[in-house]
Amino acid sequence: MKRMKWLALGLAAVMLAGLTACGGSTAASDLPDGDGDPTTLTVAMECAYAPYNWTQTSDENGAVQIRNSSDYAYGYDVIMAKKIAEALGQEVEIVKLDWDSLVPAVMSGDVDCVIAGQSITSKRAEQVDFSDPYYYASIVTLVKKDSPYASAASVADLAGATCTSQLGTIWYDICLPQIENADILPAQETAPAMLVALDSGAVDIVVTDRPTGQAALVAYPDFTLLDFGGGENDFAVSEEEINIGISMKKGNTALKDAINEVLATMTTDDYNAMMEEAIKAQPLNQG
Repeated sequence: MKRMKWLALGLAAVMLAGLTACGGSTAASDLPDGDGDPTTLTVAMECAYAPYNWTQTSDENGAVQIRNSSDYAYGYDVIMAKKIAEALGQEVEIVKLDWDSLVPAVMSGDVDCVIAGQSITSKRAEQVDFSDPYYYASIVTLVKKDSPYASAASVADLAGATCTSQLGTIWYDICLPQIENADILPAQETAPAMLVALDSGAVDIVVTDRPTGQAALVAYPDFTLLDFGGGENDFAVSEEEINIGISMKKGNTALKDAINEVLATMTTDDYNAMMEEAIKAQPLNQG
């Protein structure tokens, strides 16, 4: 009798397990993926572009360890990556790459996506797919407080300035050429290098986006930020050039749709609150 009872219990357990497997939790293979590991959202970024992303030595504030490194990454992009991964039931893995290696990493399948303050430009969209915008970044100019350009009220007032910005960005490629008689120096490899050029006096101005400019004011108190208001006195940029998106491999509609579903639950106020959190948390040496 006892034997029959245990057999019945065993059969019930097997049937329950089968039902759970068929109709319960989502299998890892069904999760949106781009790099062959559906349990992990593998995200590439520079880890050197505060307040979007930076490198730090501890997991303070919820920073995520960088792949193949003892260091950690944090910033707006990491906060966003964690929110998306949590919604998808995945873990976050951060991959640190230089700016020009980000798109190739997505195209090769080494990472699922890039969350790195990338503008959604038509040129990039030829190589990768983009999510809906996860931030909207207006263009600003940084100068030193004692600079003759500190009182500039328009792009026209920047005429003749020596300037630079970061390599491969709309700031360098689109904005700087709009300054009349500008002395445009070679582009800087990173945003911190761009800020060092301004701080050292190598240039009169740098052009960047508002979050990067706001973060720079924390690290460099002698800088001032010029915002020309987005009208006829400002740099002429298209909406696509100030919308910041998450890039992924061409044709990966499953991941794109999943990310867009998460972004659809957030508002502009949510984005701004997350950015303020990142700016307050950034290390001063990350510019």
